[in-house]
Order: sequence, then structure tokens, then C-alpha cells
Amino acid sequence: MTKKMQTPDYIFESSWEVCNKVGGIYTVLSTRAKTLQDAFSDKIIFVGPDFWQGKENPLFTEDEALFAQWKRQAVTDGLSVRTGRWNIPGQPLVILVDFQPFFAQKNQIYTDMWNDFQIDSLHAYGDYDEASMFSYASAKVVESFYRFNLKAGDKVVYQAHEWMTGLGALYLQKAVPEIATIFTTHATSIGRSIAGNNKPLYDYLFAYNGDQMAGELNIQSKHSVEKQTAHHVDCFTTVSDITARECAELLDKPADVVLMNGFENDFVPVGAAYTAKRKKARQLKLRLANCLLGEEFKDEETLIIGTSGRYEFKNKGINVFLEALNRLNRDKNLKKKVLAFVNVPSWVGDPREDLLERLSGKETFTTPLECPLITHWLHNMTHDQVLDMLKYLGMGNQPEDKVKVIFVPCYLDGFDGIVNKHYYDIVLCEDLTVYPSYYEPWGYTPLESVAFKVPTITTDLAGFGLWANTLKDGQYSEIEDGVKVIHRSDYNYSEVADVIRDTIVEFSGKSDAEVKKIRKNAASVAEKALWKHFIKYYYEAYDIALQNAQKRCAK
Repeated sequence: MTKKMQTPDYIFESSWEVCNKVGGIYTVLSTRAKTLQDAFSDKIIFVGPDFWQGKENPLFTEDEALFAQWKRQAVTDGLSVRTGRWNIPGQPLVILVDFQPFFAQKNQIYTDMWNDFQIDSLHAYGDYDEASMFSYASAKVVESFYRFNLKAGDKVVYQAHEWMTGLGALYLQKAVPEIATIFTTHATSIGRSIAGNNKPLYDYLFAYNGDQMAGELNIQSKHSVEKQTAHHVDCFTTVSDITARECAELLDKPADVVLMNGFENDFVPVGAAYTAKRKKARQLKLRLANCLLGEEFKDEETLIIGTSGRYEFKNKGINVFLEALNRLNRDKNLKKKVLAFVNVPSWVGDPREDLLERLSGKETFTTPLECPLITHWLHNMTHDQVLDMLKYLGMGNQPEDKVKVIFVPCYLDGFDGIVNKHYYDIVLCEDLTVYPSYYEPWGYTPLESVAFKVPTITTDLAGFGLWANTLKDGQYSEIEDGVKVIHRSDYNYSEVADVIRDTIVEFSGKSDAEVKKIRKNAASVAEKALWKHFIKYYYEAYDIALQNAQKRCAK
């Protein structure tokens, strides 16, 4: 007999990225919102930071009448909040809170957290204070809302995302023990720090002491709040099997549930609309290449390849991607010209005026611009890792090179001054994407790629890559499946570069019919990662949290 799972009457979710587009967590929350809104209909409420006071936030529509009575109480409780809806599919309810007033109480808040949960805030620096005050303010909002609006019998869940909101989850657990708490770490702060400091993470994972490494790498406070939250909440979760291993070793706490990151494909064009958008985007990229490089690229003879994401040179595998392109440039078996785009936001300055001038006309150019590697000037042209490595490799987009690299160092938000298209309107023009990550708890970029029918190359150090292998019963997924998963370790950088090169060479020789089938398989992989398939893990977490909260309250 299957036990009946408990489901919440109300769900609160707190994150730094609510109505604040920063990184992958925004994608998690904003794509999942409609699925939960459909199930809980205005009983799921997101809590985010109010950065936009006095300015219009394009992601937030304020509704001053919403929860009007409670907001009067909130003022009495010392809270400054705005209510409204998040401008995403599902239009979920949002409370934005001004956390600045809590800085005056910072020392007392930290003292209480040390006394109650042994959270070490003494070594705090950087964004720790700001995140902690937001976390505390969010918890106070939920406490106030709960006491004013809800009944004793209501089953309530509070889900906190990343170390930035852990402190609030612990405050709530003590102040309002009836609320069930869930903490989701999307990446451990200590694991990311080990990887980012060029220390081998995976071969020595079993031997690392998380507390000791936090001291060595000077992130004691972030690690402390993350570890104590993981140990004390009603349900501790993470986003992939690979990060679950990190949690067990570095936080000394196995995850109760793995909440894999799903996706919605409702913004992916279909049929004739897809074909038209892809054709237009390819024309734009080929035109951009001609204006920059002074070389003509014919559509059917050119392979457009791309990588994108945050500028984490080693963790995202940007370094090994460039190394693979260098080796590809010398490979005699490559059947097509390759245009490789590095779409990674850097310390961007101005759009290049010489490039803009060329783009404004219709002339076909036969001479390259000076520095034919980049679309925008950088503030640090002489100290940029992508440009430095291209120079070290001797890759300067010479006429004889079969592989040309173009660095687009800005957010593709439609207003960059050169491309002027949103990322999702550009990624679908590519033939292949490459994300050879070294540290990647999940990996939305390869998932987005296959959603747009663009086959991708990733690694088994990315949560998405590990999951893609499960679709092959644990065997490694190949490019014919739509996702090529490469085995990656601490020490096989050169082998990974070779496999990327060989995969691109192999792909360049595929017939139109073979490519069409691969693209269809890529879309099929994406369909299996829709939220309708992954949301069940959230229900499991809700059940665990509610059961444990009831046990706590019964003591």
C-alpha cells in the first residue's frame, strides 16, 4: 500500500534571484513557477529583494491592493514590502522586501545565530552581510504573513535557495516551528571555491574536510551558514547527483532529495516560425563574421558552434573549448569551415564603432578589421583570459585558418549594440554547442541548447550530463543521441580537448539526413527534462519537510 504524501497548503520560496535575473537559479524558479502555480493557484508566494525602489522593474508588476490589510500590519512589524506579480509564465505572487533597515540589527542577528545554530559570521566579507540581511528580512516577512493570514492547521512550507537564504530558514525554524523548512543548495560554496582555486576537487573529494578547506580558502562564514542550514532544516536538497556527493563529503550531510532542474519549452518556436528564426539568426551571424573577419561564409559550408554562460574560465570549460578549437584548426579531416562563438559576458566597454559602420551597409568585405576576434571593446583588453589564451595559442583568425573564433563579451539581452538579439533568438542558429564543464552542479546551457534542437557536447562533471547518461542506462550518451557526454576528471584536460575536436570533425561529415535525426534526438532529450517530469521530486521534499516539522512540534 502506497503511503499518502502530505502536500502544503501554502509554499513560500525565498531567493536572491526572485524578480532579479542573475544566473541559473532565476531559470530554475521562473520556468518552474507555472507548474506550481497551476497546482497551488496563488498559494505559492515568492519572496525576493527589492532593488528597484523608485525605478520600474521590468520583471515585477506591483499591485498595491494585494494583501493590503496585512501590509499595514507589516509596517507595524517593521517591514517595508511591495506586493505584486512576477512577469513570467504563471504570473505568480511576489513579495519584495527592503532589507536595508535590518543592517542596524546586524550584530544582534549574528549573535543570535551563533548562540542558536553556531553560525560563524565573524569572518564575513563581500556579499555575506547583504545576503544575510535579505535572508533575515525574508523570514520576518513570512513570519508576519503567517501570523496575520494563516490558520494553525495550515500546512506551510518555506523553501530557501542557496547559502544566501539559509540564515532566514533557521530563524523561521525557531520563531515559527510550525512552518516546514526546505534548504536547496545549487552548488556548495566550498566545492565551487576548491574548483575555482585550481585545486583538484573530484579525485580528493573523499579526503577533503569542508571546515578545514573553508578556513584555508577564507570562506568560513558562507560555508558555516550553508552547513548549519543543511543540518538543521526539515529537508535538505540539492540539484544533481554530482552535487549530492559534494554535500555528503564537504557539508557532512547527504541530501534528503535531489531536485533536478527542469525546463519549460513554451518559448521555443515551432514549425515555420522556428525555421524562419533560425535562418534569420544564421544570416546575422554570417554577416557579423564577414564584417569582422573580411571573409565570406556560405551557410551550407559553415559549421556554427558556440559556448556561453558565466565567465568562469576553468569551471565552465572555456579553456578546454579554446584548446579543442586550436587542435581542430590543424585537423585535416574537418569537412567545413568553423565559426566558433564565445558568448560570455566580460568586462565589456563599448560596441566597436568600426564594426558597427560595416554592419550598417550591405557591402561584402574582403579585409579584416584590426583585432578580428571580438565584437565589443573591453576595459581590460590586455588582461582578459579568453583573449590571452587565443594569443598564447596563436589563434588570430588568419585567412588560412579553417576555424575562426569570435568573442561576444556581453549579455545577449537585445540591447548590446552589435548583435541586438536575445540569447534565445541566437542560440537556435548554431549547429553544435560545447559546454565542457569542470564544475557544473546542473547545467542549463546544454539543456537550453537541446530544447532549441541544437545538439550539445558536455561532460559527466555536469549534473545535466550525468542525467543524460541515465537515458542510456548508464552508458555514455553520444552525439547521435543529441547530447555527447565526455568523461572528465581532475587531470584529463588534454583528452577532453581531443574528444571535443574529434566530435566536431565527425559532426562536420554528417549528411543532412543524419543531422536532422540528431537534432530531433536533441529535442527528445529536452522533452524528458520538462518540469512535468521533474516536479514529483518537489512533492517528495514537501512531504519530508512537513512530516519532520510535525515531529519537531510534537516534541
